[in-house]
Amino acid sequence: MSDVTRLLDAAAAADRLAAAELLPLVYGELRKLAAARMAGEAEGQTLQPTALVHEAYLRLVGLGDSPRWDHRGHFFAAAAEAMRRVLVEQA
Repeated sequence: MSDVTRLLDAAAAADRLAAAELLPLVYGELRKLAAARMAGEAEGQTLQPTALVHEAYLRLVGLGDSPRWDHRGHFFAAAAEAMRRVLVEQA
């Protein structure tokens, strides 16, 4: 089991330390995903990719019961959906 998978499982079980340890391991991939999402947005968007990553991450692991992810890909798909929802709310 990879570190990311182990930490995803622990974060889903409401382990705040695991959620904090997870972010540095997935941040680069989340940042690339956010930049790709932001590239499709209209000019004048005030939200930056870094803020989008942080908001989506908080929605995924920061509040109450976190969902369980089947694997890394499932987590990143959920992150992409969370980012989309943030952008929709911003619009």
